[in-house]
Amino acid sequence: MSDQKSLAKELVEAGVIFGQRRSNWNPRMKPYIFATKNGISIIDIKETIKGLLLARKFIAKTVAGGKDVCFVGTKRQARAAVEQYCAESKMPFVTERWLGGTLTNFRTIRERLRRLEELERLAETGDIRNYSKKMESQLAREQKKIFRNLHGLRTMTKLPGALVVVDTNREMNALLEAKALGIPTICLIDTDGNPDLADIPIPGNDDSMRSIDIVIRELCSAATEGRGERKAASPEDMAAAASAGAATGETESPNAPRPARRSTRSQFRADGRSASADAPRTEAATPNA
Repeated sequence: MSDQKSLAKELVEAGVIFGQRRSNWNPRMKPYIFATKNGISIIDIKETIKGLLLARKFIAKTVAGGKDVCFVGTKRQARAAVEQYCAESKMPFVTERWLGGTLTNFRTIRERLRRLEELERLAETGDIRNYSKKMESQLAREQKKIFRNLHGLRTMTKLPGALVVVDTNREMNALLEAKALGIPTICLIDTDGNPDLADIPIPGNDDSMRSIDIVIRELCSAATEGRGERKAASPEDMAAAASAGAATGETESPNAPRPARRSTRSQFRADGRSASADAPRTEAATPNA
């Protein structure tokens, strides 16, 4: 409980409770808004903590089961935090631009990454100098472009087990691809976003660098814990999990047919509401007038 209190205090100090102006809100976010002050929607910190803890638990379980979690944060405020914490937790990420088909056409993405490795070998061995100056310049530009767009996905050899998104309005294409493939989504959503796009919504300010930093830090920490459990698992347990996935129709091949999506959003929300119904409602921290 003390950890949750300290986390809540840290989030409030980072400004995670400050949403968009009331005139720019999405009515679907009404359950997550505590009040309105000076024309600004104030997000219920209890809902933020509930979504964050639920997301941490889900990510740890997903990573422990042998699947990675892909983080998507292409907006300027999120890039530094996503790159830093994903590198520490060894999770794939996208911070430059979401290329159409990153998930739905994953085979092509892997081909481009193999092309990047080929160009890097040419540069390392010096064989690139065997080409003409014009061709050498073109190959260097191609390498730079592929690296800029896809370097965060180099370790993602199969489709991720979940997608973490900062700002649903900006990353709509990523969310639609994840929905088409039945990949669960975890989203940091401001009051102008649509929580129906997320399986696990984390209501909070998605424009504040400090609030984004804390949320991504906590989620990547859960991924690191999951990797530790994955390493501690015996080969027999991993083989049993793989056979169980095959029995239920889950496959690691990006081009294999996937089962119909069964959203667990209702289950998440039902659990969260039942947990919050027993707890007394406390006043959320609000700024001084």
